[in-house]
Amino acid sequence: MSVRRVYETTLIINAALEDPDIDGVIQKVTGYIENHGGEILKIDRWGRKRLTFPINKKFNGFYAHIEFDAMPNTVPIIERFLVLEDTVLRHLTLVLPEELKEHRKQKELERGKAAEEAKKAEESKEEESEKKEDKKESTTAE
Repeated sequence: MSVRRVYETTLIINAALEDPDIDGVIQKVTGYIENHGGEILKIDRWGRKRLTFPINKKFNGFYAHIEFDAMPNTVPIIERFLVLEDTVLRHLTLVLPEELKEHRKQKELERGKAAEEAKKAEESKEEESEKKEDKKESTTAE
């Protein structure tokens, strides 16, 4: 009996496609993963970027990152699908180690705390500016 593992796949999709077509390719890949017993955990769309070197005479690519949970014997099937998919220029699938998952969770928590602190600082600045405006109005009224 095999154990399900968490994998991450990074795709470079042909950037010459329109946005709805790129979304269609991502949906097609995620649907294929789900049809073969995988469960999609996270999809990140990194957007269009210039490639370091041309791939199939293409200079730009749309990057997408997919994290999924699947059985190890389904990964070669998914890899074969990605190789045959014309719109996917390159792909890389890796097993996501537990240490890296914990590190990413930690970074997300830190980002969330930093965002909360920035929001509180912004609110306190707004309150101070409102108090100053109220003082100016009260002194000009006298």
